[in-house]
Amino acid sequence: MIRNILEYLEATATKFPEKIAFTGKEEALTFQELLILSKRIGTFLLRYGKRNAPVAVMMEKTPKSVAAFLGCVFSGNFYTPIDSTMPKERILSIFQTLQPQVLLIDEKSKKAAEYLEYAGETVVFEEIATTEVAEEALAKIRKSAIDADPLYALFTSGSTGVPKGVIITHHSVINLTEWYTETFDITEKETIGNQAPFYFDSSVKDIYAVLKTGATMEIIPKQLFSFPIKLMEYLEEKKINYVDWVPSAFCIVANTGTLEKIAPQCLKKIAFCGEIMPTKQYNMWRKKYPQAVFANIYGPTEATVDCTYYIVDREFADDEPLPIGYPCRNTDIFILNGDRLAKEGETGELCIRGRCLAPGYYNNPEKTEEAFIQNPLNLHYPEKIYKTGDIAKYNEYGEIIFLARKDHQIKHMGHRIELGEIEAAVNSIDLVKNGACIYDSETQKIILFYCGSEATQSYILKKLKDKVPKYMFPNVMLQLEEMPHTLNGKIDRLRLKEYYDRKND
Repeated sequence: MIRNILEYLEATATKFPEKIAFTGKEEALTFQELLILSKRIGTFLLRYGKRNAPVAVMMEKTPKSVAAFLGCVFSGNFYTPIDSTMPKERILSIFQTLQPQVLLIDEKSKKAAEYLEYAGETVVFEEIATTEVAEEALAKIRKSAIDADPLYALFTSGSTGVPKGVIITHHSVINLTEWYTETFDITEKETIGNQAPFYFDSSVKDIYAVLKTGATMEIIPKQLFSFPIKLMEYLEEKKINYVDWVPSAFCIVANTGTLEKIAPQCLKKIAFCGEIMPTKQYNMWRKKYPQAVFANIYGPTEATVDCTYYIVDREFADDEPLPIGYPCRNTDIFILNGDRLAKEGETGELCIRGRCLAPGYYNNPEKTEEAFIQNPLNLHYPEKIYKTGDIAKYNEYGEIIFLARKDHQIKHMGHRIELGEIEAAVNSIDLVKNGACIYDSETQKIILFYCGSEATQSYILKKLKDKVPKYMFPNVMLQLEEMPHTLNGKIDRLRLKEYYDRKND
């Protein structure tokens, strides 16, 4: 059993040194080039003298950014991908929690880094990429490495407006990668079409599947997902045979009728993750790819990307939900109704235990204690489980069906979002007196209710640009004279939902 994910890269670079590992619009790296470049970055980072400490990486999504991540690991530390297009306030909030020992950027991210006015140290990838490799020093770091060391931290939306940093260890990603590559028979023959941004946990599967198997990952240009025909032409041109995307990407292709015009037959394996895949659009894809393997995959960031999967092996009507299936290897899923197991057909909160679980949130013991609790079914020894806040049930086949979020945390456009973070941003705008959000899961819209006679919708959106990412912008905004409240003084979200439903009748 390997202890460190770098063992994947080292073995594959020996087996396939000249094979392309990661390729993008402007550059490509072979496995041997990736190994050397990662070691150079790792050697430079050794000068900070820390172990298991965070390095923030704010670079364009290219093969070199993978080398930056792995360089952090070679130095005995862990990485946190930062999207340079994120609002300044959000990035600085992440840095406040993370306290990175250094911010690693590339030439293209220099302006974004200057705009941040970040007080900590910043280094430029291109300027350190020629560092002479110190093999002995790197070997010394590796010798003391264990599989419980952190590999990365990804920041998810926080209910208080403060993002939470989920810490993931080597053993969890090794566990994921072994299961994933075996279950979906990923080999060096695979060309994986990557859609997920590197700050989104679904990309973890793509990256480490490549390192383990010798597959090639094509970084699909982001703008192509707005032009479905060009996207499908790109899949055909690059002979991409494996995709694992968020459902919204598949839906855009299906809803525009693109599959009727072009459906590249190189596609053999098609997986969706990150949100609910509408069955109607799935059926459109299945019709065009009757021989392809389709999989519906589910998992929160806290469970290292995936914890359940369902290989679609029977027909589903358009109004029938696709199951999220069964637990992944080394993972136990159970649905709790209070402190007891839910029966077949009975709803409850989906909980997780196993090798996949994160140790918790970085520099956030309070939130860690709330979400990672003692297993109520085991009173005999310490055993942590993660409460997802997702409501689910078992169907008659024993498959798990995802139903909804328990609280205000939603999945929207492939991102996990706390509505409270949007509310916190809206309530910080000077002309807004009060704001509250609900989510319409049928139309997949975020609805904002707000009070403030002088606050126009355009003014709110303008102010939000510096506070939250665009995918968190409200899709509908409704102005109220006053916010409804419950008897205990909380905002009455049920009444807000009723008000919205009446307006849409």
